Amino acid sequence: MSRWLALLPLVALVAMGLLFGLYSLNRNPQVQPDALVGRPVPAVTLPTLAEGAPTPVREALGGEVALVNFFASWCAPCEVEHPTLMALKDRGVRIVGIAYKDAPPQTQAFLTRLGDPFAARLVDRDGAAGIEFGVTGVPETYLVGADGVILAKHTGPLTLEDAEALLAKAE
Repeated sequence: MSRWLALLPLVALVAMGLLFGLYSLNRNPQVQPDALVGRPVPAVTLPTLAEGAPTPVREALGGEVALVNFFASWCAPCEVEHPTLMALKDRGVRIVGIAYKDAPPQTQAFLTRLGDPFAARLVDRDGAAGIEFGVTGVPETYLVGADGVILAKHTGPLTLEDAEALLAKAE
């Protein structure tokens, strides 16, 4: 009887391993949570990159259809998507950039080196705003309607095709 009790933790560990293994096999890793789609932009205030002035994200949107892009200077995929953001800026798309868990001097150097596609530049130094938005990693881009409601979310580097599909959701 005591031998069976000694094996009980091992049996429980094997059962948990099987449970997690079966869950992993039936889970689609491409599914991204879109919990905020259809809801207003979180009421978050962040400092601007240049002056550090507290600015509500909703105010930075300017009351028009806009993209909110979470990026970081240490993020290689952010550098890959940067030409797309510059092209969108040239087309007149309003983009609010939020530097996620990044130091302002590094963020400024990143934008100086690659160009600045953002109409507003905010800093989320501790990642709290990212939590409010449901950011799973950078880069991540949210399409926000003129009414301040999140219309869509794109996770990963934005390509021109992705941007077209995202912006089409605002029409």
